[in-house]
Amino acid sequence: MKDSAFVNDKRVQFDFEVDFTNGGGIQGQGFRLDIDGEDISDQELADYIIKDLRLLMAGEVRIHNKQIIRERHKRKSTVAENAGVRSTLIDLSHTVVSGMHTYSNILKQQVSDYLTYEESEDRYSHSPGETFQTDRVNRAANTVTVIETPAHRYGGKPDVAELPIDSLADLDGIVIRLEGMKGRAVSRQALAACNVRDRAVLIETGHATLWGTPAYCENHPYLSRDAAEFLRDEGAILVAIDSMNIDDTDDPQRPAHSILLEAGIPIVANLCNLEQLPAEGFRFSAVPMKLQCMSAFPVRAWARLL
Repeated sequence: MKDSAFVNDKRVQFDFEVDFTNGGGIQGQGFRLDIDGEDISDQELADYIIKDLRLLMAGEVRIHNKQIIRERHKRKSTVAENAGVRSTLIDLSHTVVSGMHTYSNILKQQVSDYLTYEESEDRYSHSPGETFQTDRVNRAANTVTVIETPAHRYGGKPDVAELPIDSLADLDGIVIRLEGMKGRAVSRQALAACNVRDRAVLIETGHATLWGTPAYCENHPYLSRDAAEFLRDEGAILVAIDSMNIDDTDDPQRPAHSILLEAGIPIVANLCNLEQLPAEGFRFSAVPMKLQCMSAFPVRAWARLL
């Protein structure tokens, strides 16, 4: 289903060389770029490179080995356009099923009856046919689509109930698309081209497609230490990822958690549907119950398109 949603997306792959009028030059191999139509001219590519890379004193630009490929666009969403529908709100939370294993070595999600329709009949015997269902949930707090507060890592820091609502809801958002990257670690270099200041930064790796399978809990993408430092230093106000953990779970030091939460930057894990968002132009929300003494808690996360 996901592949067919992007069947109309076209990208161009090419090599390039740029000479500078004051000497020297740069070159790139296997560069890929979203295109709107069926083709793009060499001159349009040359203009794009100069503008996008903000090159000064650019001279001759040479394009080589150009080919048009079918591949999902990286800088904008096309799901809504391809489906012929555009929704104002996009749900970014996974559906959870009782018995689902969503995190390695942590309690499975268990949903059970606290009071059934049948059991409630006696309570409402004065009104025949009026019954209610009350359920019980047994789970670890920091699994499924979840927000992690500074208190998750540091005692005495704000917990779920203490985070201001304006730090969780209606935040200016940006999606950084990294699906298809080599390796598991998201590096500083992968983020450095993006303006993250005063934004909720949503990192899309494609790992969400494995949700509900054993592979979801294995070899998951994560932020490197220098990526977390970049997000902190450049002023991100919330960081989210479509993976089970923002850190490498084989690393007990948990540098991304430590760096971001010490700076008061909440973390959201286990997002989905990021491919339905534009790279920019939306507001992000991830709001938990206002429960004291909880350092992490499930959220219903969504984006409002502008």
